[in-house]
Amino acid sequence: APPECPFCGEAAGPELEEHVRARHGHLLGAPGTGNGDQLYECPMCGLTCTNIQILEEHVDLHLQEHSFSEGGNMRDLELAQRLQTEEDERQRSEEEKREREEFKKLQRQYGLDNSGGFKQQFLRNMEREVDRGRMQPFEYHKRKADMMESLASGIDDGKTKTSGVIEALCKYYQNESKDVRRVWLSAGVDHFHSSLGDRGWGCGYRNFQMLLSSLLQNSFYNDCLRDTTLIPSIPKIQSMIEDAWREGFDPHGASHFNNRLHGSKAWIGACEIYSLLTSLRIKCQIIDFHKPTGPMGTHPRLFEWILHYYSTDNEGGAKVVCTSKPPIYLQHQGHSRTVVGIEEKKNKSLCLLLFDPGCSSQEMQKLLKQNSDGTSLKLLRKFVGSLKEKQYQIVAVDGVLSLEEKAARCRASQVLTSEKIP
Repeated sequence: APPECPFCGEAAGPELEEHVRARHGHLLGAPGTGNGDQLYECPMCGLTCTNIQILEEHVDLHLQEHSFSEGGNMRDLELAQRLQTEEDERQRSEEEKREREEFKKLQRQYGLDNSGGFKQQFLRNMEREVDRGRMQPFEYHKRKADMMESLASGIDDGKTKTSGVIEALCKYYQNESKDVRRVWLSAGVDHFHSSLGDRGWGCGYRNFQMLLSSLLQNSFYNDCLRDTTLIPSIPKIQSMIEDAWREGFDPHGASHFNNRLHGSKAWIGACEIYSLLTSLRIKCQIIDFHKPTGPMGTHPRLFEWILHYYSTDNEGGAKVVCTSKPPIYLQHQGHSRTVVGIEEKKNKSLCLLLFDPGCSSQEMQKLLKQNSDGTSLKLLRKFVGSLKEKQYQIVAVDGVLSLEEKAARCRASQVLTSEKIP
């Protein structure tokens, strides 16, 4: 606000001094006319002066101080505005830096940081093993040669494979497990676990290998798998998914990976498995359990769906039902596993049997020599209370596609959506 006159209160602006002298000079008196007996009171602070000149000088000081204060306020305002602008720019710069760091972290987490793929990780991890004295140099060179041969052929070397587990489970349930009322097992499936080359990111590829191992044992799928008679290596699977993208499957998902998987450590999920299977003319569907359907964040509807999948066309009185159904791909945030069967307990509770790519061959071998108490089954069993992620997706195989059906699904995948269980 403009400065006010100390005598009349009128807003005088920068001409305050002239206003006081012009309008109220009589109150100040004429310079040099005072005498020792007369007192003069300052109209601004009440100070009593004995000389009109002293009072005039005193009032001038008030006016100068007021003018300086006004200028100081303006400078303070400008300074405050500048400091606020600098603070806003600093916060914006820090936010952009955090966003870049988070983006790089996500790229590293999902293998999209151009740090190399299966081959580079395999070699780096073997070099670390040699440096730590846990691998001899001759073994390093042998395993490197085997790995290079596997990459050249596109065929998995089988070093992480365990076969015969389903058959061992069938025998176990027929003879033991008194608390199990019934059990349904998938068709034969081999277990594959992560290796030095894909540890930390390869679970989706290993689960595809498990699913494919079962399909290759079923003559019903011979025609659509005639070009895939052996289990492909992880880099080969990456190339197969890229081929599916080039056919037109799931362009939105492909763009997430910049249409490139080979040579990376990119995680894959249910959509990539669906696209790959469909491109091979294998009929499948994605089911999305997008929210818990039971207490404490559990998913009983997921268990019920899987029970229905295995038990349909497999009813009867047998305690152990070895079905012809392929295993199921099970995905949640950060990991995937393969469902190979389901138990129904005598108290009606359900328990899934899962193959986990994170479980080593040494652990899986214990299931081939199953103890009578079934302790090794802890590796496989998951009860309703054990699966409490927010969301789950499954990919279930249910037949073979004609060329026309494959083309139709390719077109539909351009707006690919999963079936959601309410």
